[in-house]
Amino acid sequence: MTVRQLPLPDLVAHCVRLGIPGVGLWRGPVQEYGVDAAAALVREAGLAVTTLCRGGFFTTDGWEEENRAAIDECVTLGTDTLVLVSGGLPPAGRDLPAARARIADAIGTLAPYAGERGVRLAIEPLHPMYASDRCAISTLDQALAIAERFPAEQVGVVVDTYHVWWDERAPAAVARAGAAGRVHSFQLADWTTPLPAGVLDGRGQLGTGVIDLAAWAALVEKAGYRGPVEVELFNDALWRRDGAEVLEETLEAFLAV
Repeated sequence: MTVRQLPLPDLVAHCVRLGIPGVGLWRGPVQEYGVDAAAALVREAGLAVTTLCRGGFFTTDGWEEENRAAIDECVTLGTDTLVLVSGGLPPAGRDLPAARARIADAIGTLAPYAGERGVRLAIEPLHPMYASDRCAISTLDQALAIAERFPAEQVGVVVDTYHVWWDERAPAAVARAGAAGRVHSFQLADWTTPLPAGVLDGRGQLGTGVIDLAAWAALVEKAGYRGPVEVELFNDALWRRDGAEVLEETLEAFLAV
């Protein structure tokens, strides 16, 4: 998503050129290219598919069929991690606790199906400003309260700096998740203000905002996480630029922080 302006073959080629060993894919571009074709493309290039994004939106109709399909796509692509953006309030809804309970029930329905296929469900808490429309799970503690009902190899959490940096309880939650083997993905993005209209597409390039990204990386490593580190930037200004240039800049920023 950081360089969504790049067609999938170009993304793969530039990752190989720059020595980037893996890529987190999104379902939209993968489906547009063809799931089997995308799997062959990354496999032949020697890239790992670190995660597939996204499953979830459990408070909307049709969630079960869509999420089972997403789990199957993970298997085809060769990734063991499906990132869940759980969904906000149902249409015309105001009962936030009920939305969270519905999300937990849905994950309980999916977890055995995912586990049988060797796919982990990774619950991503999103910043509270998204609670109404995108994700009623706003903190790592809330995500862990659901994940801990299931085996760690079935359900864990995503630690995304953009969404959790503000939460004073998050470091302890990272430690708890790490000790249980439940940190299934670690993502970096920086926080810059002012936020754009709609607040979705304003994640800052690494090192341009207020988050101590190096401290978060150290925290996650101390918790025992040894998996891939993804950079996930939703940023209109970056998307308007040349994708190869943005990818090179992002790699430099990653190494710097």
